[in-house]
Amino acid sequence: MDSNKYPIERRYIDRRSNVRPGTRLVTGNPAFFVAHDTGNPGATAEAHYRYLDRQTERTASAHVFIDDTRILEIIPTGTGADPAEQAYHVVRNVKTDNELYGYDANHAALGIELCFGGSIVFAAAYQRLVWYMGLCCSKWGKTPSTHIVSHRQLDPARKRDIDQALAVGGKTLGDLIRDVTAEMASAVRPAPEAAKLPADVRDHVIVSYIQPARHAALQQGLQEEAAHYERLAANVRAAAAGAGLPKSNAQEIIYSWLSPAWFAAKQAGGDAGRYNQMANALRVCAGIPLD
Repeated sequence: MDSNKYPIERRYIDRRSNVRPGTRLVTGNPAFFVAHDTGNPGATAEAHYRYLDRQTERTASAHVFIDDTRILEIIPTGTGADPAEQAYHVVRNVKTDNELYGYDANHAALGIELCFGGSIVFAAAYQRLVWYMGLCCSKWGKTPSTHIVSHRQLDPARKRDIDQALAVGGKTLGDLIRDVTAEMASAVRPAPEAAKLPADVRDHVIVSYIQPARHAALQQGLQEEAAHYERLAANVRAAAAGAGLPKSNAQEIIYSWLSPAWFAAKQAGGDAGRYNQMANALRVCAGIPLD
């Protein structure tokens, strides 16, 4: 998967016993991931950061809030340089987390909150949630169907998240897990390597056209024009090394030199085809359609 698809902002709330105790996860790295929604329609990741950074009365927090423009980690998760810390995102008196994973969620899991409703664009927020959960599963070798659990599954008597937020966009928890799995499987395709300009074309263009043009410019005292031909020659050499060629350079060489040479050879009954071949080699390097 593309580990750089979205930026992750890390802006941590202050350490306080009721929101961020500053204690490492007992498992070191996260053992599983609890999918939450904020239950606060319209409130953004930034709004939840400000709320929890000032909170002194309630014991509640989560690691990351995701809306349609931002992935904001407010307690270290381990995705960056800081080791993962504990947060208070599942009440302690439920036992489902211990039965499923052998640990209390607050001690061993990340709490990941989806912001929804109001002016928050669901599709954009959902895409960020899918990617972030895929990133976490990939980083720590977890399987989405096994290691992603909803808050509702852990505490069904009290909680409806993340299902209630997913329903806003016509999604289910099953959809989320399938989409995370697909995100993890998606390949990042490298940019295709530029076709190299054949060495014989490079040499012909530089020796037959560019160097004489540069020399003529110097003879006339046209320093800027001579410098242009020097840059053009450097670009042609780079194209032969696989760096590609600017379209304007290819067009200049074709229209100024190769096309007239092709026409002259054709008029004289000579080999005009080789000029067309050289022109096409330049077009390929520059990404121009072939004639």
